[in-house]
Amino acid sequence: MGSADRRHRAAVLGSPIAHSLSPVLHRAAYAELGLTHWTYDRFEIDEAALPGFVQGLDDEWAGLSLTMPLKRAIIPLLDSVSETASSVEAVNTVVFTKDGRRIGDNTDIPGMIAALRERGVEKIDSAAVLGAGATASSALAALSVLCSGPVTAYVRSAERGREMRGWGERLGVDVRIADWAEAGQALSAPLVVATTPAGTTDALAAAVPERPGTLFDVLYEPWPTRLAAAWVAQGGTVVGGLDLLVHQAVLQVEQMTGRTPAPLAAMRQAGEAALAER
Repeated sequence: MGSADRRHRAAVLGSPIAHSLSPVLHRAAYAELGLTHWTYDRFEIDEAALPGFVQGLDDEWAGLSLTMPLKRAIIPLLDSVSETASSVEAVNTVVFTKDGRRIGDNTDIPGMIAALRERGVEKIDSAAVLGAGATASSALAALSVLCSGPVTAYVRSAERGREMRGWGERLGVDVRIADWAEAGQALSAPLVVATTPAGTTDALAAAVPERPGTLFDVLYEPWPTRLAAAWVAQGGTVVGGLDLLVHQAVLQVEQMTGRTPAPLAAMRQAGEAALAER
């Protein structure tokens, strides 16, 4: 067995991690690609345990997926970080090179762009973002590619508003801040990106306009959200959290295994089946 053949381990790290769909998606890709000797696991790792875990990895490891709360904590442990990941200070993908280097990337941002393009969103002249957390900054990075005009962020506090404006300046997006109390107005934008936790947008379901544009709701469980269901009922286009999860995982599989293209359809099917069983 040559050294190239030994690189066949990958995993997702985070806390909590038990509900992660990443193993389902990556293993489906390995099965479809005939990578029978590849394994993909999940490990409950918090920020304190992360350095020791990464130090202990041997040359069987090809890559890691990172979820909360590790996307920023991993950065000091890496040899280099892509421009995309640097732009939002968040790494969700680490690839180990044959010479032992650790390379960080962010596939959430190109994953968002790919998921939107799959639903026909190529270019828009304005957008709205609901929420201001880590996912919202990734959404702004995606919108820096797709949106030519202003992005209005609906936030609960002035501090969050300042953070979003700061991300906008950094990413070259014209971010305008509005209070969460006005979030119903967001729904008339050509693209609405909901980045808030489960239940947060339920009250907005009654405010969906007659002819809505596209809603990108980053949740996948429970699905559909009340907002997404109301959106579909009015004939709008909905992109869901599973679409994002699959598209970012496709890019991770390609980077870690060196095989392209990764099997998008098989991965999505496996993800849908796993969610249906929950």
